[in-house]
Amino acid sequence: MKTDVEIAQEAKMQPISQIAQVLDIDQDDLELYGKYKAKISLDAWNKVKDNPDGKLVLVTAINPTPAGEGKTTTSVGLADAFHKMGKKIAVALREPSLGPCFGLKGGAAGGGYAQVVPMEDINLHFTGDFHAITTAHNLLAAVIDNHIQQGNELDIDVRRIAWKRVVDLNDRALRHVVIGMGGKAHGVPRETGFDITVASEMMAILCLASDLEDMKKRLGRIVIGYSRSGRAIVADELNVTGALTLLFKDAIKPNLVQTLEGTPALIHGGPFANIAHGCNSVMATKFALKFADVVVTEAGFGADLGAEKFLDIKCRFAGLKPSAVVIVATVRALKMHGGMPKNELGKVDMEALEKGLANLIKHIETVQAYGLPAVVAINAFPTDTPEELAFVEKRCNELGAEVALSQVWAKGGEGGLVLADKVLAAMEKPNSFNFAYDVNQSIPEKIEAIVKRVYGGNGVVFTGPAQKQLEEIERLGLDKMPVCMAKTQYSLSDDPAKLGRPVDFDITVKELRISAGAGFIVALTGDILTMPGLPKKPAAENMDIDVNGKITGLF
Repeated sequence: MKTDVEIAQEAKMQPISQIAQVLDIDQDDLELYGKYKAKISLDAWNKVKDNPDGKLVLVTAINPTPAGEGKTTTSVGLADAFHKMGKKIAVALREPSLGPCFGLKGGAAGGGYAQVVPMEDINLHFTGDFHAITTAHNLLAAVIDNHIQQGNELDIDVRRIAWKRVVDLNDRALRHVVIGMGGKAHGVPRETGFDITVASEMMAILCLASDLEDMKKRLGRIVIGYSRSGRAIVADELNVTGALTLLFKDAIKPNLVQTLEGTPALIHGGPFANIAHGCNSVMATKFALKFADVVVTEAGFGADLGAEKFLDIKCRFAGLKPSAVVIVATVRALKMHGGMPKNELGKVDMEALEKGLANLIKHIETVQAYGLPAVVAINAFPTDTPEELAFVEKRCNELGAEVALSQVWAKGGEGGLVLADKVLAAMEKPNSFNFAYDVNQSIPEKIEAIVKRVYGGNGVVFTGPAQKQLEEIERLGLDKMPVCMAKTQYSLSDDPAKLGRPVDFDITVKELRISAGAGFIVALTGDILTMPGLPKKPAAENMDIDVNGKITGLF
């Protein structure tokens, strides 16, 4: 059986200028990065802004398991299926992070015969967007420390600097560091640390900004820390907002690539969904909606994380309204949610399947609570039996959700035609999209609304430090923003060990962070790390490149 990278390497790609023609993008509006990648000029917006919007389909999933679900693969395959049906279609996805790529996952560009290409480029440096974020983030960090070294005119409290540094790798040794050592000439000693680039507030800003001017305003609003009197200090006060924006002059432009079947793909931005809002950029999505009649997009991890933030944060800011939501699951993953060990998932166990199905049912109920029609895509595995598939379909149908077997990994767009038909039908169903909360509610009320509607929990508990942070945020008048929940992806609760559909639980908020530039408050729960570590055997150990430039081991 061919690996994903072998399939991608054997693909005959079309020049990106031909892919652009599918969406009627003017050649003058393409900025080429070689033959198969391009950025779309911001000038293109003025030509298409009055076009009617296409229909937006969101792809989400159950809570992920080591058994695999295949959300990106399903997104790509569904778009290819629409393409086969003659629809003017685009898929809008996130860019992969180098951290997970070299760490645990090994890549994130779909799989099998439902991939975006050039796969190696997309998974590695792509068009340099993440490098721009890393550099801009660290420029602000350097300016903060220089300001303190040069007299500290803003009276920054070195114990309360909120702006760390970032690198787009998994490196646990950088979580807590001391800088400024070596004497007076080398800066003021203080404790700080590194986050992974995709956890940077600047990543969220890139993905939520409506244009370059909006991005500049958001960068200037970043709270970098506090004065010794307790006043919040923002980036604008350091007089480098213009320089920060300059570093994003190219990164802000959406990237255009293609699927294996020549479907246009806009891939731009990539915040994590467990520590950030988990969606590709607003600009790429809005461009796609003007270019295409149907746009397939995805949100990270399960519906409790990516979809909730897509709906409550991204749609709120961008004025988007999805027409349908696809929830991806596998029979294997459902059995694992039902307590079945990974090495036994090929066996039939209807009791484990029924118990694990509760996780999928909760996600269906959540999507429907947002007023949106849901379609379940069961990613096919050879070990699935007719009995298991029929049982899943029956239970989902009882909730009013259609079910389709997705075979896009093995068959590409052809394997997604049944799913595409059911999604088209769902798009015609009644749609009463609503948010989980009003931004003018208090932070506890907003979090409680998410806990009850999306997680199925009882309520929220704040630790002592989080309660003090809550009071400070209210004092600063920054509490009337959406909430971005940082929570484990593996469970509906904040305990990754509680699989399936846990009941009778509270969510404990350990820390609240202000992301005034992005425009939300981050609530950290459980043991969420904003700088991941490498596993015992990193995916990087399996990767290589030969003298002819052929890459192996990348996914």
